[in-house]
Amino acid sequence: MSTYGHLDNVVMIGFGSIGRGTLPLILRHFDIEPERITVLAPNDDNDTVLKEAGVTRVDAFLTHDNYAEVLEPLLTPGTFVVNLSVDTSSVEILRLARERGALYIDTVIEPWAGLYDDPDLPMSERTNHALRQTLLAERRERPGGVTAVSACGANPGMVSWFAKQALLDVADAIGLSYSVPSTRAQWAALMRDAGVKGIHIAERDTQHARTPRPIGTFVNTWSVDGFLSEGLQPAELGWGTHERWMPENAYRHTDPSAPGIFLAQPGASTKVRTWCPTPGPQHGFCVTHNESVSISDYFTSFDDDGRPEYRPTVHYAYHPADDAVMSWHELLGGRPPQHRVILDVDDITDGIDELGVLLYGHAKNAYWYGSRLSNDETKLLAPNQNATGLQVTSAVLAGMVWALENPNAGIVEADELDFARCLEVQRPYLGPVEGHFTDWTPLTDRIELFPDDIDPDDPWQFRNVLVH
Repeated sequence: MSTYGHLDNVVMIGFGSIGRGTLPLILRHFDIEPERITVLAPNDDNDTVLKEAGVTRVDAFLTHDNYAEVLEPLLTPGTFVVNLSVDTSSVEILRLARERGALYIDTVIEPWAGLYDDPDLPMSERTNHALRQTLLAERRERPGGVTAVSACGANPGMVSWFAKQALLDVADAIGLSYSVPSTRAQWAALMRDAGVKGIHIAERDTQHARTPRPIGTFVNTWSVDGFLSEGLQPAELGWGTHERWMPENAYRHTDPSAPGIFLAQPGASTKVRTWCPTPGPQHGFCVTHNESVSISDYFTSFDDDGRPEYRPTVHYAYHPADDAVMSWHELLGGRPPQHRVILDVDDITDGIDELGVLLYGHAKNAYWYGSRLSNDETKLLAPNQNATGLQVTSAVLAGMVWALENPNAGIVEADELDFARCLEVQRPYLGPVEGHFTDWTPLTDRIELFPDDIDPDDPWQFRNVLVH
């Protein structure tokens, strides 16, 4: 296995399913002694795993009142902070790490506990656009300095790298003459010139549990808390310049530069039509994710007056594992979960997590590019995780490698990393990474038994994608 360099110290915040999967990758691919790794976790559920690895656990759950006191003694120049927790302010921890000369990475922009489900907060303040703005404000106020990589898991994270590779594949397929872009503006121009109208983060999780899901239990293949939080946020998407219709309950942000919109309904109850190679057409949930905003923003092309002349529509289109779907239905029907279960690798009989990007609206119609990783293959590749987890943890590994190779890049989003280098590091853990063209559109084979609110002139309008 490749070793990507030396790490003085690692401070890992949180040790749930993603932490358990990330730890062995750090030990495998970096030169670091286990005793130089400190895990901050508030319970002893995983003490056996940590003791076997020779890693120290500090019994701590970070809050706004204690995070500085807990972290400061652990942060020195050369330390790498790996934040894999929920309910911890990514921006405040990131700021402290950089002040102490420590590298930093996380998989999502998290707030302190209470934001996602605060009914007194305006919906706009519970969106990922609002959370991302706190990160961008921090970057404007404190430019440059020690590298901090934001939102670098599978999605957000890896899918931004997939989007760039998929765009190059589409450009090749349609015979577009181009040079591989080296700047954000060049990437946006290439996507515009390729005729891409939008991108679905199109995912289908078919992993099955060995035992049936008990009623009252929320079952998922990754963080239940994280899934509940994002599913109860307003549905949110990057809003493309080609769109000519907007849902009645859609709202624009007061910030005129905002690349997206949000709906006055939770993502867990917002369905969209999409396509993945294994199932073909499917319904997915339009759950808000950071990449819906960041990818749409990254690929925006501006005119001479600074106004967007091209922007793709971007949103998540997620079909979780069947048990997770049933768990959602139960919760939204009025039965809060009494128990929460994350399926580990040995709880799963079969199935894959098929996660990729669907670039649509171009001359070849639509192109899906992504990972089709099975649980069985995951067992052979890395310990302590299922297929969903490995797609995340391997992206964390790739982001850490990039940060170590670029230690003074300041605050960066996953969209801004060298996609080819990151995929080079990550690809051995992704199973089959494939591209598939399809002639499917959201108007294909629709049920015609009822009146349908469609735009027949452009299949790739969000009006046709949204399940009304």
